Amino acid sequence: MPSSIFTQRHQEFIGFIASARKAAGLTQVELAARLGRPQSFVSKVERGERRLDVIEFCLVAEALGHDPAKLLQKFIDLRC
Repeated sequence: MPSSIFTQRHQEFIGFIASARKAAGLTQVELAARLGRPQSFVSKVERGERRLDVIEFCLVAEALGHDPAKLLQKFIDLRC
């Protein structure tokens, strides 16, 4: 099984995360500041160069003003 970072589903997921950031009206720099991470962290995630683990996803969702479970469910609903 190929690494999930190279799958179509992963590409859709990172596009979803980038769209959520933009919908929140945040730049990569602003999101990174909320996370206490460098802008390159957000950039690498959005370019598909870095995977988010579950804890990081929760932190990103909260920094975007979303409940992590609801944001994940929204992604799942869009996929079906």
